Amino acid sequence: MRAPAPETVAVVAFDGISPFHLSVPCLVFGEDQTDTGQARFRLRVCAPEPGPLRTNAGFAIHTTHGLEVLRRAQIVVVPSWHQNGQPVPPALLHALRQAHRRGATLVGLCLGAFVLAEAGLLDQRPATTHWHLASVFAQRFPSVRLQADVLYVDDGDILTSAGTAAGIDCCLHLLRVRYGAQAANQAARRMVVAPHREGGQAQYIQQPVPMAAESDRLQPVLAWLSKHLHKPHALDDLARRALMSRRTFTRRFRQATGTTVGQWLLHQRLALAQRLLETSHLSIDRVALNAGFGSAVSLRQHFASAFNIAPSTYRRQFSTASPRA
Repeated sequence: MRAPAPETVAVVAFDGISPFHLSVPCLVFGEDQTDTGQARFRLRVCAPEPGPLRTNAGFAIHTTHGLEVLRRAQIVVVPSWHQNGQPVPPALLHALRQAHRRGATLVGLCLGAFVLAEAGLLDQRPATTHWHLASVFAQRFPSVRLQADVLYVDDGDILTSAGTAAGIDCCLHLLRVRYGAQAANQAARRMVVAPHREGGQAQYIQQPVPMAAESDRLQPVLAWLSKHLHKPHALDDLARRALMSRRTFTRRFRQATGTTVGQWLLHQRLALAQRLLETSHLSIDRVALNAGFGSAVSLRQHFASAFNIAPSTYRRQFSTASPRA
């Protein structure tokens, strides 16, 4: 069977861009390959005016593509924007509207959400941006349903992310949605980052860093939990394992992970279910048991709520297991 043609990903650069923000979609989509070495994406960095562009790090980059790339791209990424609220060129706003109307998936990373909002593409839709300018965003775009406490928002054909490293989370999520958990996990391993972080921006806003001793006491518990996701876990038992009171354990767990014990377990179990569906021939009932959901009914409910897809449908789309002999 002939391999599908790579999807074109257009990344919009601009004069004064941060090299880190530009590198995020380039690393996730530009280096992604299947197990057979086939590229899933064709990356194109473009700009409203091709040519040399300054970065905020003191060196220049050269772009050869203009906004015409957006006319045929399946994914368009705006990786950031000027912090001073500089107006977006009308040509870029028009190109983004046209790409969205054509059916492309649009991604606004960090302050790139400002660009999508200025184009009118986020009106009456949920979105997020960097916490530092969230109040400015809310004042400028009151019709956008700002969710300032999350790492990214997936609203189907438009995704937005919080600042800096949250752009990695958002791009890995999009890779996961399109090509499955294994593809996202491989990209994360290549970049030496977590394939899926829990919590939201609140954990990064003026919060003290947990003491090393506290983190060290939690790590063995997290590691043990990861190996025993198939079992039920009582909060008091976990607190005793960590040699803490229930109240102290729950507080320090949230400080370390950005979420509750229950939500952390749910996300870990969902990730395990994804891996089992992709890489094994286990029945849905057995996947449910091995991943700690107890029953296929419970697995289907949580899976559909998290991914808007049934486990069996997910397996048909993303299974990498060899056919049964």
